[in-house]
Amino acid sequence: MDKQSLPTVARPVAPRPSRRGRFGALAALLAVFVCLQFLISTTSFYTKTGHLPPHAEHILERCHALYTEPGPSRHFHHRTVSDRFVPGTKPTLLRHARIWTGEQNGTEVVTGDIYLNKGIIQGVGSFGNLLEDGLPPVELEVIDVHGAWVTPGIVDNHSHLGDGPSPALDGAVDDNSIHGITQPWLRSLDGLNTHDDAYELSISGGVTTALVLPGSANAIGGQAFTIKLRKTLERSPTSMLLEPPADINGTYRDPHAPLHWRQMKHACGENPSRVYDGTRMDTFWAFRKAYDTARQLKEKQDAFCHKAHHGDWDSLQSQSFPEDLQWEALVDVLRGRVKVQTHCYEAVDLDDLVRLSNEFEFPVAAVHHAHEAYLVPDVLKQAYGRTPAVAMFATNARYKREAYRGSEFAPRILAENGLRVVMKSDHPVLDSRHLLYEAQQAYYYGLPENLAIAAVTSTPAQVMGLDHRVGYIKQGWDADLVIWDSHPLSLGATPAQVYIDGIPQLDSPYVANKHTAFQATPKVPNFDREKELAIKFEGLPPLSPKKSDVEIVVFTNVGSIYAPLAGKVQELYNNAAQSLTGDIENGIAVVRNGSLECYGQSEGICPLDEFVGDRVQRIDLKGGSIAPGLLSYGSPLGLEDIQGEPSTWDGAIYDPLGGKVPSIVGGDDSVIRAVDGLQFATRDALLAYRAGVTKAITAPTHYGFFGGLGTSFSLGAAHKLEFGAVLQETTALHVTVRHFGSKPSISTQIAALRRMLLTAASSVAADEAPLKSSEQARLFVDVVKGDIPIVIEVYSADIIATLLLLKAEVEAQTGRSIKMTLSGATEAHLLAKEIGEAGVGVIFVSSRPFPTTWEQKRVLPGPPLTKESEISLLLANNVTVGIGIEEQWSARNTRFDVGWAALEADGRISKAQALSLASTNLEKLLGSKVEAAGLSDLVATEGGDLLSMEAKVVGVLSARRGVVDLF
Repeated sequence: MDKQSLPTVARPVAPRPSRRGRFGALAALLAVFVCLQFLISTTSFYTKTGHLPPHAEHILERCHALYTEPGPSRHFHHRTVSDRFVPGTKPTLLRHARIWTGEQNGTEVVTGDIYLNKGIIQGVGSFGNLLEDGLPPVELEVIDVHGAWVTPGIVDNHSHLGDGPSPALDGAVDDNSIHGITQPWLRSLDGLNTHDDAYELSISGGVTTALVLPGSANAIGGQAFTIKLRKTLERSPTSMLLEPPADINGTYRDPHAPLHWRQMKHACGENPSRVYDGTRMDTFWAFRKAYDTARQLKEKQDAFCHKAHHGDWDSLQSQSFPEDLQWEALVDVLRGRVKVQTHCYEAVDLDDLVRLSNEFEFPVAAVHHAHEAYLVPDVLKQAYGRTPAVAMFATNARYKREAYRGSEFAPRILAENGLRVVMKSDHPVLDSRHLLYEAQQAYYYGLPENLAIAAVTSTPAQVMGLDHRVGYIKQGWDADLVIWDSHPLSLGATPAQVYIDGIPQLDSPYVANKHTAFQATPKVPNFDREKELAIKFEGLPPLSPKKSDVEIVVFTNVGSIYAPLAGKVQELYNNAAQSLTGDIENGIAVVRNGSLECYGQSEGICPLDEFVGDRVQRIDLKGGSIAPGLLSYGSPLGLEDIQGEPSTWDGAIYDPLGGKVPSIVGGDDSVIRAVDGLQFATRDALLAYRAGVTKAITAPTHYGFFGGLGTSFSLGAAHKLEFGAVLQETTALHVTVRHFGSKPSISTQIAALRRMLLTAASSVAADEAPLKSSEQARLFVDVVKGDIPIVIEVYSADIIATLLLLKAEVEAQTGRSIKMTLSGATEAHLLAKEIGEAGVGVIFVSSRPFPTTWEQKRVLPGPPLTKESEISLLLANNVTVGIGIEEQWSARNTRFDVGWAALEADGRISKAQALSLASTNLEKLLGSKVEAAGLSDLVATEGGDLLSMEAKVVGVLSARRGVVDLF
């Protein structure tokens, strides 16, 4: 972007209120005063005594306030300065932007300028006149964005920023209470931590506004508060609030002031059972009891005010206004003045909630998570008042039984049924820095473009009752907006600048150069059939692949081919290279019994007339690609089905540093093998397979120091005895060196690792058998010899430095090189040069860093905050890098993780190198034997290459098994 400062002043775009408007406002206030005085005088006339009791005026004001509806004042959009304006903020003119305004149901895109001043969007259109000569000298920031996309700031409808801060420390987590099941009197504001490391990161992803909710461990968790994320001069939680309820600093409010919406958190289903021994029946009885208490208080208030309004002061002489500070917020729910945000998953929970809303006549703003909402849209339409919106994840599902039927097609299905869709983060469950990625995935699976962008801007603003000032780019709205480096729905779209209240939030942002193709709306695949199957099978459609029943499959219209050769991914064919000769037709690839037999541009290379008949199948890839099958590592994929259901796990192994290991398995010298606990055909495995991830390497689940032996297996296999199901029974040896609490200490873990390595080194140096004949001792000898890698889960740079010194100490004793891989490695960038020189590999789990714990605090965030990402920096230092995942549901998104990593590198990572990050590199780092040329799985995609959001995986070519699996 070009930036220039001109000594000019902007002509005001929004007209000042007319004299008639100002007098009209005064007249309205006078009318209210006169009416109130008339009411009081009339009321006194009808009293038996003829005299008003003390404080009658105050009582009538309070009664009048009970029936005030929330919302902005009539004159809100005539304001000339925001209530959040910071004096000294320069006016800004953004020129030549492509502006997604949010208007016309999110379909309006205009080309023009945006003028920001006094914390408000003063106008949208053409403002070249602001640059004319002769205006009073004042500094105006003029920024030419050269056609970049500009959207409203992202609004997160479900966050725990500040209340569940990062890094996670025991003394700072304040999002849940264990002291009751229904507690509407609690307030998230009272636990809002202003020192959360995630504020800056979330802003760098375009998030400007967030609703900070209490947790979901209570049926009624308390009141929620909306914040703007920018730092304030006051540095207090209160100064971050956006339109807070008037009673946060007192019991009473000004009855003549506009009434702001309140927010409240509810939760159904499994979560509330955490704080008491109960079931769904107990939870909904607790709901009904709480609401009945509130209803009784409301009825008392209404009866009291009825008498006051009708002058029956005699009967009120001995009474005071009915109130109870604990229940007043829930009474406001019954008065329709609270946006109820409800954590609710299954059909039974949603149905319970709808009946509750009708029994007590209160509206529900949104149901959150709501993984089964797409199966019962008509149930939600029966809720009291307006149909609730659905705030959801894009692909994060199956992590507990309630989420098991979640579908990636849910946003589309809900929208097609007329329900409003909101994509949310549940930060830090998902890093809200990447909330836009949720909208991108929803769009990929069929949510229309306008609704996908609206799902993180205007729709959540509407659901929160704040769409009169945020969520849109309109004259009079808050100056919260994001300039993007590419189309907001393109993979890896990154802010070039973020404005909150007209204040730029990014200092010297790094903006990567994106191909012009990324500026257009991405073309996404057709998933009509898959969507219908999701509904037909109630979220559990068949996922097993269908094997081609022919010997030869011919792929036509092939845009590119990549395959593993000589231990790395190489580009074998690309039609872009052919275009240099003027011939830009796509190529063909002939596959016989799962093996790529020939490929190229010309039919002379692969003459199609040789491949005809009943034993040949032709598949048009429509410019798509053939690429290596990807590898997943880091999650318990293959060792558990449902994360929240222990009966579906293999379980965690014993740890010799955490307690005595039973002698029946070999005591402290035992070695557990992940291969013995493998589970095949889990839904996460099959979904990953259908997304181009053909195999995984998994270590035994362990929550301590010693992890045992990993294993490599196929994600498309039905069971362990199927040919090719287990690719390699044992791979690398896994250990963990990190903080587990007070014990064992880091130094204790290092001492244990040093003893085992040096003991093995002594045996190797003396060319003797291990001093102990245990399997564990033999494994460490193999590690010291360099025969198998040792994979160490580690995050802190300080611990990494110690491990590098230990590696050098052992190698000096043996004269051999250890194959050491660091997994996790959030702070590895601080030692990139030293890691490269030591010949140590790194697997980033996950590929986009976040300061979850103290030992992950020093992240290298990547663009726009830093030029280098963790991945690009280590690759530049000759480190072999792989990427992994934390939770198994995200295995299916590995191809997007890889594509994103390449985009962040600003052209310094080729597509072949990017594919290596989750294939050949991972295999080397994890001890998987690189398969002979031509035997690795390949993946065929339609419409684009494997790293593109335009592509859809249509098949897996397995030379090893001699088949082509088709989807």
